[in-house]
Amino acid sequence: QVQLVESGGGWVQAGGSLRLSCAASGSIFSIIYMGWYRQAPGKQRELVALITSGDSPRYSDPVKGRFTISRDNDKVYLQMNSLKVEDTAVYFCNFATGWRDYWGQGTQVTVSS
Repeated sequence: QVQLVESGGGWVQAGGSLRLSCAASGSIFSIIYMGWYRQAPGKQRELVALITSGDSPRYSDPVKGRFTISRDNDKVYLQMNSLKVEDTAVYFCNFATGWRDYWGQGTQVTVSS
């Protein structure tokens, strides 16, 4: 079973940067888009950013201008700059195909003031 594996989470002070990475353990075909979601304690999972197969990025309003999503073949990255306390959450990567979604196990990002 193909799995997504995230890395790069951790602790950082407000204003700092982190870079998340996500790679599949095997081949995944017909990917429509790759994305990053996050879930803070007591809140629903929300979309952070996604990038289509045509390399068109889209961002949620809270992260526009601070986060950058990119992809390299079957890997996806999230560069997070100017981090805020409210960015604290578990971040999940997602690969969407025509018949199913693949999810990573999540990586914790903690931003302290």
